[in-house]
Amino acid sequence: MNTSNVNPVEVAKFERLASRWWDADGESRPLHDLNPLRFAYIAGRVAVKGARSLDVGCGGGLLSEALARAGATVTGIDLAPAVLDVARLHLLESALHVDYRETSVEALAAEMAGQFDFITCMEMLEHVPDPASVIRACADLLKPGGRLFLSTLNRTPKSFLAAIVGAEHVLRLLPRGTHHYAQFIKPSELAADLRRAGLVLEDLRGIGYNPLTRKAWLGDSVAVNYLACALKPA
Repeated sequence: MNTSNVNPVEVAKFERLASRWWDADGESRPLHDLNPLRFAYIAGRVAVKGARSLDVGCGGGLLSEALARAGATVTGIDLAPAVLDVARLHLLESALHVDYRETSVEALAAEMAGQFDFITCMEMLEHVPDPASVIRACADLLKPGGRLFLSTLNRTPKSFLAAIVGAEHVLRLLPRGTHHYAQFIKPSELAADLRRAGLVLEDLRGIGYNPLTRKAWLGDSVAVNYLACALKPA
């Protein structure tokens, strides 16, 4: 297993959240609130039913299960064993099938290049030392004509206030230290990494989120959190 592009501190951080991953009112609450929006964005751009999909940094399986429920054949990968244990355990409750694996996306690319119709990588790039390496591996794993869906945080004063000051310190929606501002990724940086990996950026949308009403929506502003869709040319 290739673990060179991983920060052990980041893995340990999410391991501590493992047992409460499926608690919609716990520390993973924002992920639960954003999941329907993320799924709708994906389903609006690819045919999910019957597709072979990969969820990179799948965590406890929120998006993986949503995709499986919609008829996709899903592989979910993560490097946090305790989180994967929770994901597998939850399948007993949901009665769905997801192939969960403890591996890096770079290692999987060496085994399964060109095998996926679409790949999702949500709120993961800002937690690894080399985001470009993840994007290159995803490009290798996609079939020609396949799509990569990404979400991450922009590096702006507004995102610092919202994701770190607001979410971690004021509202305490997330444990302190969940995010590091220096690791946030500007859309221009993401676009450059996609281009270098041979992918074409098709769409970029901002995500709005009100933690008090727990409502999430898509918008034109990418100042805080944003979604991207990129195509691997046929």
